[in-house]
Amino acid sequence: MATAKDTVAHILETAAAAGGVRARAMFGEYALYCDDKVVALICDDTLFLKDTPGARALMSDAETAPPCPGAKPHLVADALLDDPERLVAAIRAAWADLPVPKPRKPRKTGR
Repeated sequence: MATAKDTVAHILETAAAAGGVRARAMFGEYALYCDDKVVALICDDTLFLKDTPGARALMSDAETAPPCPGAKPHLVADALLDDPERLVAAIRAAWADLPVPKPRKPRKTGR
């Protein structure tokens, strides 16, 4: 089941205070970026935050589940959609724990 665009819009609106938050469609679902780092996935209308030490400290009671078959378990963060301040704090904590993405190599042209 694919994620509804309304769900993605709601999550982006709720997490906007984290700054630099955007979603990108990937494999029929969505990746949630914060300042160009993937901090969460949105799959089957559910928000899955990366399980980092900082995010876990703020969400110690959250259950974990894989966003899709074969994926690493993530923190199920749907409960935070009713608490925007806590959601923003968890996103920022996950962002702080994640490494800076490697720069992409330019595409080779066939010319």
